[in-house]
Amino acid sequence: MKASVKLKENLKLTAELKSGHDILMDASESAGGDDSAARPMEMLLAGLGGCTGIDVILILKKMKAEIADFSIDIDAERAEKHPKKFEKIHLKYKIKGKNLNDKKVEKAIHLSENKYCSASASLKAEITSSYEIEQTN
Repeated sequence: MKASVKLKENLKLTAELKSGHDILMDASESAGGDDSAARPMEMLLAGLGGCTGIDVILILKKMKAEIADFSIDIDAERAEKHPKKFEKIHLKYKIKGKNLNDKKVEKAIHLSENKYCSASASLKAEITSSYEIEQTN
């Protein structure tokens, strides 16, 4: 896997990804940027959410669940001193659909967090999670 990050102007950067999808990043105005795009650390959280989200959805589908709606709210705490790494991350999964129960959801989240999600395995932070299920008819 490869990526290239290039300076556009000021502190605005473009990540050119092998998949062909580019991502724009910038710093806040207080840090000297133009506040024109997502922060790199926000992208890191989004990547974690995307990685585990895809895992959990695929695992639940294999368990014959029908997903009508899915989201993850992510709250993170960063260290106050540089490098200001993430110290704690909590993911709250919100899943709406048919044929869902605690056992299935807990297993899907556990498998993602402990076996499949490369992003969570790559982060050195305390990562916790919870979930909410809404059954549909």
